[in-house]
Amino acid sequence: MSDKPVLTIALSKGRILEQTLPLLEFAGLMPIEDVQTTRKLMVDGPEDWAGSKIRFLIIRAADVCTYVEQGAADLGISGRDLLLESHPHVFEPLDLQIGKCRLCVCGPKTSVESGKPAASGGRVRIATKYDYLAEQHYLAQGIHADVIHLYGSMELAPLVGLADRIVDLVETGNTLKANGLVEETTLFDISSRLIANPASFVTKKEQVQAVINRLREAVEQRESGK
Repeated sequence: MSDKPVLTIALSKGRILEQTLPLLEFAGLMPIEDVQTTRKLMVDGPEDWAGSKIRFLIIRAADVCTYVEQGAADLGISGRDLLLESHPHVFEPLDLQIGKCRLCVCGPKTSVESGKPAASGGRVRIATKYDYLAEQHYLAQGIHADVIHLYGSMELAPLVGLADRIVDLVETGNTLKANGLVEETTLFDISSRLIANPASFVTKKEQVQAVINRLREAVEQRESGK
């Protein structure tokens, strides 16, 4: 049995995984199986990388922060939106410059053009999966947000009278346009970040720093090639 320490990296399922893999390949950190097609949730990586055995967890994007914060993974890749929403106790050593989009307040075109959905002291109905960020945005304006938590198809909520506005990620804006919605305010620019468990950052400092350094090189190489 190998006595090498195991370095566990949590990867997000879905669209962002496709953009993550070229960075891992450049860093020499590729999983030994196709993580886009395998049904396994735990996949081995290189057996000897900077003195460690690499292991990957393939999990839901919303769970990456939890796995890293709780120490089940040493490192992970998470969108800034999830970090801002759940504010986990993790380090964010590197912006990977992938998964770029915006977290926006959006609403029906006619309503947005006519002004704010509520005056200070008023109430507004917001459909979102970003409850905390939506509440804080409107709280800063003195407006009470009645948050309606949805998991998807946010654009439908204003069309059927469920909400006045939505707070959601916007990349191209095509879905908004197709449903008669427009952006009102950009709350945050979003990209995916490499995150680290604070304890692992200390106890596996050499291996963790090696991953950070190699992925930083990968990001720089990718950005210079654009």
